[in-house]
Amino acid sequence: MKNTIRLAAALLFGGVSATATAGMDEWLAPQDPFALYGNTYYVGTHGISAVLITSPAGHILIDGGPPDAAGQIAAHIRALGFKVEDIRYILSGHEHFDHAGGIAALQKMSGAVVLGSPASVAVLRTGQPDKRDAQYPSLVPMVPVANTRPVRDGDVVKLGPLAVTAHFTPGHTPGATSWTWQSSEGGKTMHMVYADSLTAIAADHRSFSRNPLYPDARADVERSIAAVDGLECDVLVSAHPEFADLWERKARQPEFGNEAFVDRDACHKYATAARAWLAKTLAAEAQP
Repeated sequence: MKNTIRLAAALLFGGVSATATAGMDEWLAPQDPFALYGNTYYVGTHGISAVLITSPAGHILIDGGPPDAAGQIAAHIRALGFKVEDIRYILSGHEHFDHAGGIAALQKMSGAVVLGSPASVAVLRTGQPDKRDAQYPSLVPMVPVANTRPVRDGDVVKLGPLAVTAHFTPGHTPGATSWTWQSSEGGKTMHMVYADSLTAIAADHRSFSRNPLYPDARADVERSIAAVDGLECDVLVSAHPEFADLWERKARQPEFGNEAFVDRDACHKYATAARAWLAKTLAAEAQP
Protein backbone atom coordinates (compact mmCIF):
# COMPACT_ATOMS: atom_id res chain seq x y z
CA MET A 1 0.00 0.00 0.00
CA LYS A 2 2.80 2.44 0.87
CA ASN A 3 4.49 1.83 -2.47
CA THR A 4 1.24 2.48 -4.32
CA ILE A 5 0.69 5.74 -2.47
CA ARG A 6 4.24 6.90 -3.13
CA LEU A 7 4.08 6.05 -6.82
CA ALA A 8 0.80 7.92 -7.19
CA ALA A 9 2.32 10.88 -5.40
CA ALA A 10 5.41 10.78 -7.60
CA LEU A 11 3.37 10.76 -10.75
CA LEU A 12 0.85 13.36 -9.65
CA PHE A 13 2.68 15.71 -7.33
CA GLY A 14 6.19 16.04 -8.67
CA GLY A 15 8.31 13.32 -7.13
CA VAL A 16 11.11 12.00 -9.30
CA SER A 17 11.87 8.49 -8.10
CA ALA A 18 13.09 6.11 -10.78
CA THR A 19 9.78 4.23 -10.57
CA ALA A 20 8.02 7.44 -11.60
CA THR A 21 9.54 7.53 -15.06
CA ALA A 22 6.26 6.05 -16.29
CA GLY A 23 4.98 9.62 -15.95
CA MET A 24 7.52 11.03 -18.39
CA ASP A 25 5.22 10.79 -21.41
CA GLU A 26 2.63 12.83 -19.54
CA TRP A 27 5.23 15.33 -18.33
CA LEU A 28 6.47 15.89 -21.89
CA ALA A 29 3.06 15.90 -23.61
CA PRO A 30 2.91 18.83 -26.06
CA GLN A 31 1.07 22.00 -25.19
CA ASP A 32 0.67 25.18 -27.23
CA PRO A 33 1.85 28.25 -25.29
CA PHE A 34 -0.76 30.77 -24.22
CA ALA A 35 -1.26 34.04 -22.37
CA LEU A 36 -2.17 33.80 -18.69
CA TYR A 37 -2.62 37.46 -17.84
CA GLY A 38 -0.99 40.63 -19.10
CA ASN A 39 2.71 40.02 -19.69
CA THR A 40 2.65 36.49 -18.22
CA TYR A 41 2.58 33.40 -20.44
CA TYR A 42 2.45 29.64 -19.99
CA VAL A 43 5.34 28.09 -21.95
CA GLY A 44 5.63 24.67 -20.33
CA THR A 45 4.56 21.24 -21.48
CA HIS A 46 1.09 19.88 -20.78
CA GLY A 47 2.38 18.10 -17.69
CA ILE A 48 5.04 20.41 -16.24
CA SER A 49 4.68 24.16 -15.80
CA ALA A 50 7.04 26.86 -17.02
CA VAL A 51 6.08 30.53 -17.01
CA LEU A 52 7.50 33.46 -18.97
CA ILE A 53 7.19 37.03 -17.65
CA THR A 54 8.05 39.58 -20.32
CA SER A 55 9.20 43.19 -20.44
CA PRO A 56 11.00 45.58 -22.82
CA ALA A 57 14.08 45.21 -20.57
CA GLY A 58 14.17 41.44 -20.98
CA HIS A 59 12.30 38.42 -19.71
CA ILE A 60 12.15 36.14 -16.67
CA LEU A 61 11.51 32.40 -17.03
CA ILE A 62 10.32 30.25 -14.12
CA ASP A 63 11.42 26.59 -14.28
CA GLY A 64 12.76 24.53 -17.16
CA GLY A 65 10.92 21.20 -17.06
CA PRO A 66 12.64 17.85 -17.64
CA PRO A 67 15.77 17.79 -19.83
CA ASP A 68 13.83 16.88 -22.97
CA ALA A 69 11.43 19.79 -22.43
CA ALA A 70 14.03 22.53 -22.99
CA GLY A 71 13.54 22.50 -26.76
CA GLN A 72 9.75 22.67 -26.37
CA ILE A 73 9.96 25.58 -23.96
CA ALA A 74 12.33 27.49 -26.25
CA ALA A 75 10.03 26.87 -29.22
CA HIS A 76 7.03 28.05 -27.21
CA ILE A 77 8.80 31.29 -26.31
CA ARG A 78 9.65 31.92 -29.95
CA ALA A 79 6.10 31.05 -31.07
CA LEU A 80 4.80 33.81 -28.81
CA GLY A 81 7.08 36.27 -30.59
CA PHE A 82 9.78 36.56 -27.92
CA LYS A 83 13.49 35.74 -28.07
CA VAL A 84 15.05 33.12 -25.84
CA GLU A 85 18.19 35.27 -25.91
CA ASP A 86 16.24 38.04 -24.14
CA ILE A 87 15.71 35.92 -21.02
CA ARG A 88 17.81 37.55 -18.31
CA TYR A 89 16.86 35.37 -15.33
CA ILE A 90 15.70 31.77 -14.92
CA LEU A 91 14.06 31.14 -11.54
CA SER A 92 14.07 27.65 -10.02
CA GLY A 93 11.07 26.19 -8.24
CA HIS A 94 12.63 23.05 -6.78
CA GLU A 95 15.68 20.99 -7.47
CA HIS A 96 14.23 17.82 -9.06
CA PHE A 97 14.91 16.86 -12.65
CA ASP A 98 11.29 17.06 -13.78
CA HIS A 99 11.27 20.81 -13.08
CA ALA A 100 14.95 21.75 -13.26
CA GLY A 101 16.43 19.22 -15.68
CA GLY A 102 15.97 21.55 -18.65
CA ILE A 103 17.44 24.62 -16.97
CA ALA A 104 21.05 23.92 -18.02
CA ALA A 105 20.10 23.83 -21.71
CA LEU A 106 17.88 26.92 -21.44
CA GLN A 107 20.62 28.79 -19.57
CA LYS A 108 23.06 27.93 -22.34
CA MET A 109 20.62 29.13 -25.03
CA SER A 110 19.87 32.40 -23.26
CA GLY A 111 22.94 33.25 -21.20
CA ALA A 112 20.57 33.97 -18.31
CA VAL A 113 21.51 34.03 -14.64
CA VAL A 114 19.81 31.16 -12.79
CA LEU A 115 18.40 32.09 -9.39
CA GLY A 116 17.08 29.92 -6.58
CA SER A 117 17.36 29.25 -2.88
CA PRO A 118 20.83 28.29 -1.59
CA ALA A 119 19.79 24.64 -1.25
CA SER A 120 18.37 24.57 -4.76
CA VAL A 121 21.37 26.33 -6.32
CA ALA A 122 23.75 23.88 -4.63
CA VAL A 123 22.04 21.03 -6.50
CA LEU A 124 21.79 22.93 -9.79
CA ARG A 125 25.50 23.81 -9.76
CA THR A 126 26.62 20.20 -9.34
CA GLY A 127 23.70 18.35 -10.86
CA GLN A 128 23.85 15.92 -7.93
CA PRO A 129 20.75 15.30 -5.79
CA ASP A 130 20.60 16.49 -2.20
CA LYS A 131 21.08 13.55 0.18
CA ARG A 132 18.80 15.26 2.70
CA ASP A 133 15.87 15.01 0.31
CA ALA A 134 13.36 12.41 1.47
CA GLN A 135 13.23 11.07 -2.08
CA TYR A 136 16.98 10.35 -2.15
CA PRO A 137 18.48 7.97 -3.33
CA SER A 138 15.76 7.58 -5.97
CA LEU A 139 16.58 10.92 -7.56
CA VAL A 140 17.94 11.53 -11.05
CA PRO A 141 21.15 13.59 -11.53
CA MET A 142 21.01 16.57 -13.87
CA VAL A 143 23.40 18.41 -16.16
CA PRO A 144 25.14 21.02 -13.97
CA VAL A 145 23.88 24.57 -14.47
CA ALA A 146 26.26 27.43 -15.19
CA ASN A 147 25.92 31.02 -13.96
CA THR A 148 23.85 30.46 -10.83
CA ARG A 149 23.21 32.79 -7.91
CA PRO A 150 21.38 32.15 -4.64
CA VAL A 151 18.64 34.44 -3.39
CA ARG A 152 17.30 34.96 0.12
CA ASP A 153 13.76 34.40 1.28
CA GLY A 154 11.81 37.55 0.43
CA ASP A 155 14.33 38.83 -2.12
CA VAL A 156 12.83 40.71 -5.06
CA VAL A 157 14.26 39.96 -8.49
CA LYS A 158 14.07 43.20 -10.47
CA LEU A 159 14.37 43.60 -14.23
CA GLY A 160 13.17 46.86 -15.73
CA PRO A 161 9.51 47.10 -14.67
CA LEU A 162 9.43 43.51 -13.41
CA ALA A 163 9.61 42.62 -9.72
CA VAL A 164 9.36 38.93 -8.75
CA THR A 165 9.51 37.94 -5.08
CA ALA A 166 11.03 34.70 -3.77
CA HIS A 167 9.09 32.83 -1.08
CA PHE A 168 10.99 29.86 0.32
CA THR A 169 8.54 26.96 0.60
CA PRO A 170 10.72 23.99 1.62
CA GLY A 171 9.44 20.58 2.62
CA HIS A 172 8.86 18.80 -0.69
CA THR A 173 12.58 19.51 -1.12
CA PRO A 174 14.95 21.50 1.11
CA GLY A 175 15.31 24.19 -1.58
CA ALA A 176 11.74 24.60 -2.84
CA THR A 177 10.73 28.17 -3.71
CA SER A 178 7.49 29.80 -4.83
CA TRP A 179 7.42 33.10 -6.72
CA THR A 180 4.99 36.03 -6.87
CA TRP A 181 4.63 39.12 -9.10
CA GLN A 182 1.97 41.35 -10.62
CA SER A 183 0.63 41.48 -14.17
CA SER A 184 -1.81 43.98 -15.63
CA GLU A 185 -4.16 44.16 -18.59
CA GLY A 186 -7.27 46.16 -19.40
CA GLY A 187 -6.65 48.45 -16.46
CA LYS A 188 -6.69 45.57 -13.95
CA THR A 189 -3.69 44.28 -11.99
CA MET A 190 -3.56 40.71 -10.73
CA HIS A 191 -1.39 39.06 -8.10
CA MET A 192 0.32 36.17 -9.86
CA VAL A 193 1.59 33.11 -7.96
CA TYR A 194 3.85 30.31 -9.14
CA ALA A 195 3.41 27.84 -6.29
CA ASP A 196 5.99 25.13 -5.99
CA SER A 197 5.16 21.57 -4.92
CA LEU A 198 3.99 21.32 -1.30
CA THR A 199 3.59 17.57 -0.99
CA ALA A 200 5.18 15.33 1.61
CA ILE A 201 6.73 12.41 -0.27
CA ALA A 202 9.50 9.94 0.55
CA ALA A 203 11.27 7.27 -1.45
CA ASP A 204 10.64 3.63 -0.62
CA HIS A 205 12.30 2.61 2.64
CA ARG A 206 12.64 6.26 3.72
CA SER A 207 10.42 8.35 5.95
CA PHE A 208 9.34 11.91 5.23
CA SER A 209 8.56 12.69 8.86
CA ARG A 210 11.45 10.79 10.45
CA ASN A 211 14.35 11.63 8.15
CA PRO A 212 17.50 12.19 10.28
CA LEU A 213 19.15 14.18 7.47
CA TYR A 214 16.16 16.51 7.24
CA PRO A 215 14.45 16.42 10.63
CA ASP A 216 12.57 19.67 9.99
CA ALA A 217 10.81 18.42 6.84
CA ARG A 218 7.37 18.18 8.46
CA ALA A 219 7.62 21.57 10.14
CA ASP A 220 8.94 23.09 6.93
CA VAL A 221 6.14 21.78 4.75
CA GLU A 222 3.54 22.88 7.29
CA ARG A 223 4.96 26.41 7.27
CA SER A 224 5.19 26.38 3.49
CA ILE A 225 1.57 25.33 3.09
CA ALA A 226 0.53 28.14 5.44
CA ALA A 227 2.70 30.60 3.51
CA VAL A 228 1.09 29.77 0.16
CA ASP A 229 -2.35 29.82 1.78
CA GLY A 230 -1.65 33.36 2.95
CA LEU A 231 -0.39 34.83 -0.32
CA GLU A 232 -2.26 37.50 -2.25
CA CYS A 233 -3.37 35.22 -5.04
CA ASP A 234 -5.48 36.05 -8.07
CA VAL A 235 -3.92 33.78 -10.71
CA LEU A 236 -2.22 30.56 -9.60
CA VAL A 237 0.08 28.30 -11.60
CA SER A 238 1.33 25.24 -9.74
CA ALA A 239 4.48 23.32 -10.66
CA HIS A 240 2.20 20.58 -12.01
CA PRO A 241 -0.52 22.56 -13.79
CA GLU A 242 -3.42 20.21 -13.13
CA PHE A 243 -3.18 20.79 -9.39
CA ALA A 244 -4.14 24.43 -9.81
CA ASP A 245 -7.02 23.40 -12.12
CA LEU A 246 -5.19 25.21 -14.92
CA TRP A 247 -6.69 23.15 -17.72
CA GLU A 248 -10.24 23.63 -16.47
CA ARG A 249 -9.65 27.39 -16.41
CA LYS A 250 -7.95 27.26 -19.82
CA ALA A 251 -11.07 25.64 -21.27
CA ARG A 252 -13.04 28.77 -20.29
CA GLN A 253 -10.54 31.15 -21.90
CA PRO A 254 -12.35 31.38 -25.28
CA GLU A 255 -15.45 32.67 -23.48
CA PHE A 256 -13.96 34.81 -20.71
CA GLY A 257 -10.54 35.74 -22.06
CA ASN A 258 -7.69 35.83 -19.56
CA GLU A 259 -10.19 36.51 -16.76
CA ALA A 260 -10.79 32.75 -16.95
CA PHE A 261 -7.54 32.22 -15.05
CA VAL A 262 -8.57 34.40 -12.12
CA ASP A 263 -9.52 32.39 -9.03
CA ARG A 264 -8.88 34.22 -5.77
CA ASP A 265 -9.47 31.02 -3.79
CA ALA A 266 -6.94 28.99 -5.78
CA CYS A 267 -4.03 29.23 -3.34
CA HIS A 268 -6.28 28.26 -0.46
CA LYS A 269 -7.55 25.22 -2.34
CA TYR A 270 -3.98 24.26 -3.27
CA ALA A 271 -2.92 24.51 0.38
CA THR A 272 -5.93 22.50 1.53
CA ALA A 273 -5.01 19.67 -0.84
CA ALA A 274 -1.40 19.74 0.41
CA ARG A 275 -2.56 19.51 4.04
CA ALA A 276 -4.68 16.50 3.15
CA TRP A 277 -1.72 14.87 1.43
CA LEU A 278 0.51 15.49 4.47
CA ALA A 279 -2.09 13.86 6.72
CA LYS A 280 -2.14 10.77 4.46
CA THR A 281 1.65 10.60 4.46
CA LEU A 282 1.89 10.88 8.23
CA ALA A 283 -0.81 8.24 8.72
CA ALA A 284 0.95 5.85 6.34
CA GLU A 285 4.31 6.38 8.08
CA ALA A 286 2.73 5.74 11.48
CA GLN A 287 1.77 2.23 10.41
CA PRO A 288 4.16 -0.57 11.47
